[in-house]
Amino acid sequence: MAKILILYYSRDGSTMRMAQQIGRGVESVAGAEALLRTVPEVSAVCEKIADSIPDAGAPYATLQDLETCDGLALGSPTHFGNMAASLKHFLDGTTALWFSGALSGKPAGVFTSTGSMHGGQETTLLSMMLPLMHHGMLLMSLPCNEIALRETVSGGTPYGPSHVADTDSELTEHEKRLCWVLGERLAKAALALRA
Repeated sequence: MAKILILYYSRDGSTMRMAQQIGRGVESVAGAEALLRTVPEVSAVCEKIADSIPDAGAPYATLQDLETCDGLALGSPTHFGNMAASLKHFLDGTTALWFSGALSGKPAGVFTSTGSMHGGQETTLLSMMLPLMHHGMLLMSLPCNEIALRETVSGGTPYGPSHVADTDSELTEHEKRLCWVLGERLAKAALALRA
């Protein structure tokens, strides 16, 4: 089985719903398994100490989850055109994986949710790509021939799926489709690379 880690931070649930849709795309591919993980909040005063299992939602990610995955989807809400501090804090702790090259050559993609149409979707996606490139991962985009990418009037970019949660936190059909496509592409790429 190719294990695709879907690692995200979600404050209000929109990014989590995207992660679940990406997981459905992953599991539509025979021989692929989706593994959803999140990260704990960080505090501006000091590092929060969190249980290893949150009260609700996906379990917290470990470095071993990253090391043993065959592909990665990384998601965050947009905070001033950048990824959330909680996700950045987790990524900042992956130096040992960088030294060992544990993520090098694995496929990866990114996704985000914003509070408005022009809330920094693309810059957030790019900000999440930077550490993945430093790890030597193979970045996956959404294909230009995907109809939902051309028809969407809400979220969706070539850089990765996005969601506009300005008035309704529910994903549109186009947003769901683009999440599913990213999951499917990551799963197929991971299986091809394993072969």
